[in-house]
Amino acid sequence: MARRPADLLVIGGGTAGLVAAVGAAGQGANVVLVERERTGGDCLWTGCVPSKALLTVAQAAHTVRSSHHLGVRVAADVEVDWAAALAHVRGAQAAIAPHDSPERLRGEGVEVVSGTARFVAPDTVEIDGVARRFRRAMIATGSQPVVPALPGMAEVDPLTSDTVWDLEVLPARLVVLGGGPIGCELAQAFARLGVQVTLVELAAGLLPREEPAAQQVIATRLRAEGVDVRTATQALRVVHGEQGPGLLLEPVGTCQRTDPDRAATPVTDAEVVGFDRLLVAVGRRARSDGLGLQVAGIERDGRGAVVVDEQLRTTNPRVFAGGDVTMLLPFTHVAAAHGATVVQNALFGLRRRVDHERIPWVTFTDPEVARVGLTQAEARERHGDKVRVRTAGHDHLDRAITAGRTEGFATLVGDPKGRIVGASVVGPRAGEVIGEVVAWMQQDATIGRITRTTHAYPTWTEDLTAASLEELRTGLARLRPATRALLATRRLLRR
Repeated sequence: MARRPADLLVIGGGTAGLVAAVGAAGQGANVVLVERERTGGDCLWTGCVPSKALLTVAQAAHTVRSSHHLGVRVAADVEVDWAAALAHVRGAQAAIAPHDSPERLRGEGVEVVSGTARFVAPDTVEIDGVARRFRRAMIATGSQPVVPALPGMAEVDPLTSDTVWDLEVLPARLVVLGGGPIGCELAQAFARLGVQVTLVELAAGLLPREEPAAQQVIATRLRAEGVDVRTATQALRVVHGEQGPGLLLEPVGTCQRTDPDRAATPVTDAEVVGFDRLLVAVGRRARSDGLGLQVAGIERDGRGAVVVDEQLRTTNPRVFAGGDVTMLLPFTHVAAAHGATVVQNALFGLRRRVDHERIPWVTFTDPEVARVGLTQAEARERHGDKVRVRTAGHDHLDRAITAGRTEGFATLVGDPKGRIVGASVVGPRAGEVIGEVVAWMQQDATIGRITRTTHAYPTWTEDLTAASLEELRTGLARLRPATRALLATRRLLRR
């Protein structure tokens, strides 16, 4: 007897797929989840979990090594046991893995199928040669690192955020190509573990999507910790010399670019930076090849991302997509929101949407960089020059002073009426602080309303109060002439 079509067939067992599959099964739906490798996705195996576990090790080493200004000194240099560090990383993964396992999914009522799925019709996929029909489907196949086709790159077996966890020994010299969140986090981590790190970024600043002030804080901090930061720098090719491999770098805007096919052509002002290992972190691409999308009438954009509408529906009305494969916001918590939204829209025909401008993200450098909504420049582009920007530096925040960490700040961005449309927080607990801003944004609150909250003293969240008070002071300053005139009128009337 033929199987009845799945109510929801999910392709991909990462965060978006897991949330959708478990959520739909919890509503009594007949759910099939197809995963070709292992459930848990990039977050568990190559992303959030291992990177944050490694950052914890690096933070511990850095704290011991750099606390002399607090009166804490060690008799000898800090020694990092790389094997033990990796054991901590893998222990964290092992502790979390059961939550994402096929056993747990089956216990929730999900049929888990191991194999490779591809569409063979608008309502049918083939899983390793076996056809399965569906009423609704979700594509949640994630993304993968991009490795640029630089001459000589393949010969040095470059590391990515997927493969760096297979390192058996720490390299003495590491070049990190790419100064976005992944590149900055890993560059700082390896520098704190004792590796000589060079960080190369094509843009004018690190973390190009963040506020310029945040970019500057991170660049300054990384340089202070020994990272050789090269911004506005282009990587031309991998070369080989007496000291081993190196990356040929050229400052952007000062030199004429070299044709990669003419490797012997000298380049003015170019420099070779040697390395033992090269880590590539220049971006990610949607993992959407080989899915048979064209057969199912599902469109992709130039990055390979599956095109979706505001309800996460693809150009095939039966099929939805969520998580990194959409390239909307490449974060685990966004993928979870997508998964929950797909359950509502696919099963119940609702038209729920994810408000990506009210979803925060965090770069887990030290200090952390947290962001939600618009930057100052984006707000001015949308709302004009009357946007309101209020900033409180941590040099006046008592919690930062007591911690000896005054390099950060909090910036609140408001539209011309003062409603919060964005925020950036830089500091040791920025990832937690930004959550309060998101809550205010969900209420369409103005910047000044934050002063109505009494924060515990001394805490990092007081920087939001300080920024909000700047808004109130500015407003009061505008009212002063009118207030004086009103008081003068009242005095005249009383005579």
